Amino acid sequence: MLTDTHAHLYHNRLVPDLDDVIARAQVAGVTCIVMPAIDVPSIHDALALCDRYSGLYAMAALHPTDTQKATDADFDEVARLCSHPRVVAVGETGLDYYWDRSFDARQHDFLRLHVRLAKERDLPLVLHLRDKQRRAEVHRDAVQILKEELPAPAAKSLRGIFHCFTGPDWLVDEILALGFMLGIGGVLTFKNAGVDAIIKDVPLRHLVLETDAPFMAPAPHRGKRNEPAYMRLVAEKLAELKGRPVEEIARITTDNARRLFRIA
Repeated sequence: MLTDTHAHLYHNRLVPDLDDVIARAQVAGVTCIVMPAIDVPSIHDALALCDRYSGLYAMAALHPTDTQKATDADFDEVARLCSHPRVVAVGETGLDYYWDRSFDARQHDFLRLHVRLAKERDLPLVLHLRDKQRRAEVHRDAVQILKEELPAPAAKSLRGIFHCFTGPDWLVDEILALGFMLGIGGVLTFKNAGVDAIIKDVPLRHLVLETDAPFMAPAPHRGKRNEPAYMRLVAEKLAELKGRPVEEIARITTDNARRLFRIA
């Protein structure tokens, strides 16, 4: 029984054959899928899918690249939707330095707003952090903001996921110190990506699995459309890395996810 903690099922690359996508996921043992938001319409789209299919849950947030044009009213709607019973996290928020650095300060401000919202509603925070050429600047900025918003000794008053974890290696200690988990997806299966070496000694209790569908498909589907059924390939790779049965990997990571999101 697997849990995909990050899949954009409302994306136009998945919607045309979503019934089949869901059916394949169930055959692969993926019984629970959590959908991150990127903007206000995507929250509503995710909630509509929760009504249509069992085992689905939603997040509410503004993606960092969306904050360039986001309004106070948009964030107010995010906050309102966090009260919906199927919304189990604030996400995906964070920082994205990949495309456009002209509104970094605005991204920082919105990240702080999302951190405060997650604390206020006692919801986990799901972070998207992206930089160019692994410069790690984005990770340092995000960790600094989290520490400023979560002053010691209350540093673990917030929980969440560093989504699509790819390093750097020093980030693991920072994540664990904050009480967050590492979201492990298809990059783990990429040859020479280095994620396997970084997480080899990270205890399983700190890991959750994700696809980021329709993006970041694992090998041997790399470069193609991703979907939750491929979650099993990530679990199998993690099982190989840890020297554990895949059933144990599925059980532990699903328990982690259900505890984090407080899903019964």
